[in-house]
Amino acid sequence: MSLDLKRQLVAQLVESSRLLRNYIDHRAKQNGTTRAQWIVLFRLRQQEGLSQVDLADVLELQPISLVRLLDRLVEHGLLERRHDPKDRRANRLFLTPSGRELVDSLDSLRDGIATDVLADLPDETIETSLTALRDIKERIKALSDPSGHVAVK
Repeated sequence: MSLDLKRQLVAQLVESSRLLRNYIDHRAKQNGTTRAQWIVLFRLRQQEGLSQVDLADVLELQPISLVRLLDRLVEHGLLERRHDPKDRRANRLFLTPSGRELVDSLDSLRDGIATDVLADLPDETIETSLTALRDIKERIKALSDPSGHVAVK
């Protein structure tokens, strides 16, 4: 592949990612939430009881940024912190019934966004794109590894 094609692909990834984030932000705002809140709620539905530190790691966020977001979710009655019985310094995170109801209702919105954005693309194109994006993501992670080690598949 030529260097020019690689540059074009990286540029398209950056621009498409920005546009998609903006589109999701807009749709989330219409539903009284934010993209960042969605991400936390979806992850906690999958892995309820995570510690704040573990959630920050999974979401690749700085713990201080996550704490502010969690505070807002707690204030809105969507999330609760429970003391970790094994570590008094740590909190475990759980959805409240309202939080579970909200994240369940957001599933249809997420499905609608995926349908709108990927309309008319054949399944094969989506599968190929998904494979390529996963490979790119893993490559970026490997290149960003502070130890300088590039992971080999």
